[in-house]
Amino acid sequence: MRFPRASGVLLHPTSLPGPHGSGDLGPAAHHFIDWLHGVGQSLWQMLPLGGIGPGDSPYMSPSAFAGNVLLIDLADLQQRGWLTADAFAAAPAADPCRIDYATMVPYRLQRLAEAAPVFATGASAADRAAFNDFCAGHADWLADYSLFMALNETHGGADWSTWGDGLARRAPHALAAARAQHAQRIAFWAFCQWCFFRQWAALRVHAHSKGVKIIGDTPIFIAHQSADVWARPELFQLNANGQPSVVAGVPPDYFSATGQRWGNPLYRWDAHAAEGYAWWVQRLRHTLALVDIVRIDHFRG
Repeated sequence: MRFPRASGVLLHPTSLPGPHGSGDLGPAAHHFIDWLHGVGQSLWQMLPLGGIGPGDSPYMSPSAFAGNVLLIDLADLQQRGWLTADAFAAAPAADPCRIDYATMVPYRLQRLAEAAPVFATGASAADRAAFNDFCAGHADWLADYSLFMALNETHGGADWSTWGDGLARRAPHALAAARAQHAQRIAFWAFCQWCFFRQWAALRVHAHSKGVKIIGDTPIFIAHQSADVWARPELFQLNANGQPSVVAGVPPDYFSATGQRWGNPLYRWDAHAAEGYAWWVQRLRHTLALVDIVRIDHFRG
């Protein structure tokens, strides 16, 4: 197979200039695509687009499917009437060259929390229909993700295996009670995902209009503290308490003389094989709906 020669730039959207503490999917991302086109580049490679986990790393995301809500362009929400100018009046001072996650994360999440109820009570019929279609189309992961995020907040980020037997083992009565108790916050996380995917789709359309393809990054392992491991523990090597029985890492190499211990649970490949690798098929199909080329990170781990 012959591949046409192509070149581009590796740059995560957070590294773009942005008015709210970090780069996002707003005008700067669209302008970057224009720049790539102008200098004859046809590829934009980026790090994982999922949410950040411990250490603010996109490689320890709380979901293999959800987008990073911190990349949502807040100005777009204002233009759609879901935020007012007053929402940005107390914006913290931001270093244009560095991201201060301690201030950026709560600031952006609070703005999203202000937009969500405005959308819930005042969305147009078209937006409401688009949101409902999104939730239905992504129900296979969105429902578990939104509930997981709500419960993770309630438990202060504590390991899901410590949430009590009912929730940790996903007893139907416990899940039903949690969905009722946290309905508002579940709706919030679903709204955020819709905003992310809507803005991402617009960015990708713009990229294609300029002849730019996007290279995505899929970490081969996922975080233990994630909706995926919580929802499908049988697919991972966990002990009776829900903790990893073995964890991922990489042997010593020229990057590290002692090797690296990543801490991600390993897969139960026999369980994946028994269901025809359905989870992996779903994951890669989902990723390829977002990007044009996929890099699977750290096969040797």
